[in-house]
Amino acid sequence: MLRIHFTGDDLAGVRMAARPDALWETILSFHRLRDRRGALVYGAWRSETRTRLNGETRLLGALVPVRGYFPDFLTPPQGLDGLDAGLQAVRATPPARVHTELALLAASRPGAGPLPGWAGDLAQGSPEPFSRLIGALRGYHRAAIEPYWSHIEASVEADRAVRGRALLDGGADELLASLPPMLRWRSPVLEADYPVDRELRLDGRGLLLQPSYFCRGTPVVLRDPDLPPVLVYPVTHTDAPASGACETGASPLGRLVGHTRCAVLKAIGHGGTTSELARRAGVSLASASQHAGVLREAGLVVTLRQGSSVLHTLTPLGAALLHGGGAQPRQQQQRRRYARNGPVTS
Repeated sequence: MLRIHFTGDDLAGVRMAARPDALWETILSFHRLRDRRGALVYGAWRSETRTRLNGETRLLGALVPVRGYFPDFLTPPQGLDGLDAGLQAVRATPPARVHTELALLAASRPGAGPLPGWAGDLAQGSPEPFSRLIGALRGYHRAAIEPYWSHIEASVEADRAVRGRALLDGGADELLASLPPMLRWRSPVLEADYPVDRELRLDGRGLLLQPSYFCRGTPVVLRDPDLPPVLVYPVTHTDAPASGACETGASPLGRLVGHTRCAVLKAIGHGGTTSELARRAGVSLASASQHAGVLREAGLVVTLRQGSSVLHTLTPLGAALLHGGGAQPRQQQQRRRYARNGPVTS
């Protein structure tokens, strides 16, 4: 079991990652590629990805075993800023740290034999083995992550919306209590199912919550307790896409306001910027802005400015129209379903 100990300062320092982390998704997807679980969610992805790989798995497999410890330096915090920033941080890892983490890796895999020579050379700061590693990570990411990035972003964004509403409703306590069922908030300790016993004391540093599409079953934390604390946890996967409430000809709302405007209204469901609405609804930025303006004038949407962007949210009237009057908003339905059955996983 994993136990994360919070102080009052840590609760004040809990924050949500703004987007998926390119390197966490890369490394955790490498685990999913080699196991056979989660076929409903990952089966087609595995089949498609394997056809695009070109030797990256053999090289990465030396540093990322099927289960258990993998070096922390493979998932630096800069991965939140994209693959290039993350890979630059990997390359800049001090040799002493690389040496320590590779020694931990070797000790955690008895019977697997020594690490390959090129991996041992990483700790010497030699540019050639790092170039091999960076090339393998980039090639694997291109094959396994890039084609699915928009879907990964949408899944993480949906999770952020649920957590954000919990934070607004009840603060950090409600946010931590809203996490998936393998995480249990028993103030001041967050407990989690975990393959080994582990105590993590935040000591006033706060905690970054990082939802992940390719994390499965149990959350992940960094091995080194001195690194900035991050908790990577699985998003909830549904076994089927949400029904198309805005399909013209199949929905009274779609017939009333039109397919595109209904799609924009649905995209606003959990709140979002104009750019996010455009991406979710599959329309141009100008079209999303225009439709959001019409919906705002009709009293269905409220728009707030945040810095250089604007955030659109539904009014109670807009939510009632979108969800059929007396129907519960989708987010409330999900919360009750999670509490009753746990998340839908494969």
